[in-house]
Amino acid sequence: MEQSLEAEFTAFVAGRGQALLRIAYALSGDRRTAEDLVQGALAKAYTKWPRIHSDAEAYVRRIIYNDQASRWRRLGRGREVPVAEVPDLPHTGGSGLETADRLAVRQALLSLPARQRAVLVLRYLEDRTVQETAEVLGCRPGTVASQASRALATLRDRFVDVDEWTGVAR
Repeated sequence: MEQSLEAEFTAFVAGRGQALLRIAYALSGDRRTAEDLVQGALAKAYTKWPRIHSDAEAYVRRIIYNDQASRWRRLGRGREVPVAEVPDLPHTGGSGLETADRLAVRQALLSLPARQRAVLVLRYLEDRTVQETAEVLGCRPGTVASQASRALATLRDRFVDVDEWTGVAR
């Protein structure tokens, strides 16, 4: 690869690496897996950089999503890996309730079907438009909208106290 393209790739990784890691973590729910996803996606992007550098972020996001979808298919949904000890939770400086809420939301997000989770991650965590999300996932904008609606309804059902919201329009 010529030197200017290599410098461009290095700048891309430095500038977007953490955002890509957040996406991968939100999809996988595991930091090591997220790191593997990003590393693999960047390695693939590097080999194709001269052709994809103008739209690199969409390309890398698509690889991350596809690789995670392949992991889900390989491992099967809902399979748990037993561990000898429960790991300590990182201290965030907040109250225990904040940590409990964060964990509950994370678990709920991880329990969603893969496509719904990917839509929520791209739309709301990464603040992408419906069109951008559709391009990354390789589907129609209507599919993005319906998957987001279903996912949000599922999360709402898990977290909203029905008695508290009786009579309030959704």
